[in-house]
Amino acid sequence: MRTRRWVRACARVAVLSAVLTVLAVQGAGPPRPAPATAVWALPDPVDAVGPVDPAVPAVARHWPVGTRPLVLRGWEPPATPYGPGHRGVDLAADGGAPVRAVAAGRVSFAGPVAGRGVVSVELTGTGEPPLRTTYAPVAAAVRKGDEVAAGQLLGTVEPTGPHCTACLHWGLLRGEVYLNPLSLLPPWLLNAGPSRLLPVLGVPLPGRAEISPARRAAPWRPPPP
Repeated sequence: MRTRRWVRACARVAVLSAVLTVLAVQGAGPPRPAPATAVWALPDPVDAVGPVDPAVPAVARHWPVGTRPLVLRGWEPPATPYGPGHRGVDLAADGGAPVRAVAAGRVSFAGPVAGRGVVSVELTGTGEPPLRTTYAPVAAAVRKGDEVAAGQLLGTVEPTGPHCTACLHWGLLRGEVYLNPLSLLPPWLLNAGPSRLLPVLGVPLPGRAEISPARRAAPWRPPPP
């Protein structure tokens, strides 16, 4: 009698162990492949601080530095002509980075001002008085009176300056009135950002046999004669 009970108990333990093993295997499952990455991207949001002025024509065809530099400090117009504020934008730029004209124009000034190099360009076809862009601190490669095209080299960013370190100060004026220089950039240039890959579900990884999760690739056959 005792022997039968002991055999039954051993059988129950064996069955329970087998069930737990099966459940553990099913729970783990086969390793899942990593999701594929997309071949398209979304632009980063605009980093501008301050409103874009619709009265300023979007004539720019280039950023002053890089292809989409980070805006370290935006445009903060002062409440009074001599009040505190930020009369331009600061763009991240390492020392020695090339500085280019955002639009065609004529160099109205190139030289030191208060211990830093400054280049100013009057933009062609922007009214009277014309819009004037300023770049600092810049070691100028142009001289006053030079005609420049959009994207032409104006100089290089000086390594350090009294205004900021590792940045380019970009300003815009009409006469003596300061404006937001980001207003010169058209939407396609202002909103263009660095690529950011996004996951796409259901796209097969390279090297898999199928061309989609639901349909396998058919073997190639020569066309009929």
